[in-house]
Amino acid sequence: MEWLNFDLLSPSNAGIIDFSTYLLGTIFTILLPGPNSLYVLTITSQKGWRFGLWGACGIFIGDSILMIAVALGAASLLLSSPLLFNVVRTIGAIYLAWMGLGLLGIGLKRWRPSFNVEADGGMQVRLMRFHPLVAALTLSLTNPKAIFFFIAFFSQFIHPEYANPARTFLYLAIVLQILSMTYLASLICIGQLFLRFFLRHPRLAAALWIFAGVLFIGFAFRLLLL
Repeated sequence: MEWLNFDLLSPSNAGIIDFSTYLLGTIFTILLPGPNSLYVLTITSQKGWRFGLWGACGIFIGDSILMIAVALGAASLLLSSPLLFNVVRTIGAIYLAWMGLGLLGIGLKRWRPSFNVEADGGMQVRLMRFHPLVAALTLSLTNPKAIFFFIAFFSQFIHPEYANPARTFLYLAIVLQILSMTYLASLICIGQLFLRFFLRHPRLAAALWIFAGVLFIGFAFRLLLL
């Protein structure tokens, strides 16, 4: 039967051009710091690996939805409607800035020597009020430029004469998701290692909150300006 033919798993038989270059480009793209990876690392180092795992699942689901949207033609809709694109982009920037301000606020609060976690009761940074799956999923879905990235990046490696480009796109998407989840898993491990360290050094933990908050605000401005 055809589905048992392992030759179908070969990149060249899936209509992919220069698969080694695609792998290298994907790795470098994933390693670039972004709000998704920063969120997973931050929440793991503060809350533990279970929270980081939920965050990674949210990113996986969000990226998968965006890739499916590309395959269904959502990118054409955004391109044909600048107003819709600007609305989605603005919502994404507001969400990033809101998260950044929340992180920055809790970091500044924890920096004070008089800060007492127990006395603070159930007060959580805004980011932590959401389930990490929901927060990460929203992070992923409120970045419309990711749709255009998938189109621009994937199209370079799809053979123009291949009979089934949807299969090629799916192949490239699966490879990207595997590499992305591997990277996020490594961030979860790193964050878990730092968890006890930050519990012993609360000011360094506060510095991490502040740093993450500033970066999230920077991501918001970049989303609006680029």
